[in-house]
Amino acid sequence: MPPTQTAAQRRAVRAAAYDAFIAQCPTRQLLDRIADKWVSLAVTALADGPQRYSELSRRLASVSQKMLTQTLRNLERDGLITRTVIPEVPVRVEYALTPLGADLMPLMRAIKTWAEEHMDQVQAARTAYDTPQGATGPEPVTPPAG
Repeated sequence: MPPTQTAAQRRAVRAAAYDAFIAQCPTRQLLDRIADKWVSLAVTALADGPQRYSELSRRLASVSQKMLTQTLRNLERDGLITRTVIPEVPVRVEYALTPLGADLMPLMRAIKTWAEEHMDQVQAARTAYDTPQGATGPEPVTPPAG
């Protein structure tokens, strides 16, 4: 009979079973999902509170109806948002973050903010890379010794 484990030990064993570096690991699929630009923008938009489809569509400029619908369905399936039908005339549907989605929100907001704050540097790096003298790319980064 195996020794008794604490709840923390059982969680640690379950967590060790997931490794996103393994292609078949479900966490790889989850990372693919949350790395999608429409997912990150939709989750960030919903941080402001529940929104209707049309509000999200306007906020996420240039997203197609098909892509927004697919993104919202996938987020609902993953438990990151809820879809609530409000029985009015006409029927109203609102989307909102779940507690799980709200937990993801600080990470998504940080990535969005980082991109906005560093875009000038990224554009400069791209320009340098794309010019003939910079065609070899940026200097490699040497990891710290340790």
